[in-house]
Amino acid sequence: MIITLRKFLPALLALATPLFSADTPKLTDEQMEKFLQNAKIVSTKAVNAGITGTHRATLSDGTLEHDASVQCIDEAKLKFEGTQGTEMNFKDTWKFNVAGYRLAAILGVGDMIPMSVERKVNGSSCAVTWWIDNAMMESDRLKKKLQAPDQDRWNREMYVVRVFDQLIYNTDSNLTNLLIDPEWRIWAIDHTRAFRLYNNVKEKKDLVRCDRKLLERLRTLSAETLKPLKPYVNDLEIKGMLHRRDEIVKFFDDEVKKKGEEAILYDRPAR
Repeated sequence: MIITLRKFLPALLALATPLFSADTPKLTDEQMEKFLQNAKIVSTKAVNAGITGTHRATLSDGTLEHDASVQCIDEAKLKFEGTQGTEMNFKDTWKFNVAGYRLAAILGVGDMIPMSVERKVNGSSCAVTWWIDNAMMESDRLKKKLQAPDQDRWNREMYVVRVFDQLIYNTDSNLTNLLIDPEWRIWAIDHTRAFRLYNNVKEKKDLVRCDRKLLERLRTLSAETLKPLKPYVNDLEIKGMLHRRDEIVKFFDDEVKKKGEEAILYDRPAR
């Protein structure tokens, strides 16, 4: 059964504008969701980047053909030894990709997180996520020493990504999980190692500036407004996120008092 996000977020999802290549007709959110859920998987191939066993799948409904990222990883460990040290209550799960997109829609930044839905692939539940065409990774941009043509717009989008990562406590935020499309728009992908239980943000230094609308949306978050994230996150994960939300909001409120609103808050340009 298709889970229609507009059932939960009719006004908010209108803000989530997906990326389309020149050959792809513009779809509504419902059409894109239906395509990801039901289009035939024509072919798949492994993606070399990353450690979560991601595959790139080509989907077709007989009229439209488009690619999607498929992640089926679903691991949980009481104790995990990784490159960043020991982590307790470790999770690496496709479910957080779906939760990440839904949260972004609630916050009005769904146009920076590709749509991700739950779907059975080869008998396993997976996250199937809209593929961003012709994109380069942030790691490649840095290697090529390329600069965004509109640096101010770039910075304003990057501030959103940083706030979002701190809100979800993304432990796998890295340069390969930031994509840049041909219009120099930033897309944050792969949230499988996020939504930790911690009450405090991971890196307060990453909180530099905040979009005004995003800050107001953060204030409205509650266990009730976050219900669309279930069953992909549990009550403890939501509780931790709300504590981090409190810390983020307080931080920016304090910064505004010290430095002035214009130094901290801004309006992100439409995409």
